Amino acid sequence: MVAAARAIETHRVDALARDVHAEHFVRAARASAHWPTRPRQVPGGDANPLWGRLGRYFALRTRVLDDFALRSARAGARQVVLLGAGLDARAFRVDWPPGCAVFEIDHAQVLAFKRGVLEGRRATPRAARVTVAADLRDDWAGALTAAGFDPSAPTTWLAEGLLLYLPHAAERHLVATVDRLSAPGSALGYEAKLDIGAPTARNSPLYSATKRQIGVDLLALFDGEPRPDSAADLRARGWSTSVHTPFDFTRRHGRGPLPEPNDPLAPNRWIFAHLP
Repeated sequence: MVAAARAIETHRVDALARDVHAEHFVRAARASAHWPTRPRQVPGGDANPLWGRLGRYFALRTRVLDDFALRSARAGARQVVLLGAGLDARAFRVDWPPGCAVFEIDHAQVLAFKRGVLEGRRATPRAARVTVAADLRDDWAGALTAAGFDPSAPTTWLAEGLLLYLPHAAERHLVATVDRLSAPGSALGYEAKLDIGAPTARNSPLYSATKRQIGVDLLALFDGEPRPDSAADLRARGWSTSVHTPFDFTRRHGRGPLPEPNDPLAPNRWIFAHLP
């Protein structure tokens, strides 16, 4: 779904982010082969709750985290770790400074599917790329260090579209592990959802359109436990944090979702943390 949103965004004249590999991921999977990957294929255009509003949310999130990671890498955090990398192609599409290494952590099946598509396109990464097969609900630190990750070097960590699907304990474990593996000068950018939302927000056309159009029940995917305050946890561990709504960046970039009544995006937060 996020790859399809990135593909649609790639073909907009005012694209916030571009990923030329995204539509090939969508086409390579039988379940999504018929999904739209270009604006002209979207029923109803930008008024479509899924591919219009939610799609632009994903595009804005991609752009904001791209910018955050690139600033951090240019400041010296040349190890980049994508936590739950999914079908993102940051190693291939971001203009990383020399000496960057991008570690992608995800399930083995996801990484194998991704490898098949990228090899078929003869895609060349713009940084040293290392894939790490691991489940982020378990102890993944050993697999990362075994793959060549250096805990003594500053690191840029990204968790895009991940924490809202993890159980409470797994999120706390992930934050504690990131802290343990981070040298001074490291940075972490991630998305959080304060709660699933009020009953009126749960009835949003955004959720119903997603279920109707592609058969994905987002509400069933979200973890229902109360969410931990990971920003406060990081501050207690010595990190500085800033917390933003997506709408802050919509206003900054002039594109993306704006607040609506009973908005399911209202509880979403984008958090940026730095370890001095």
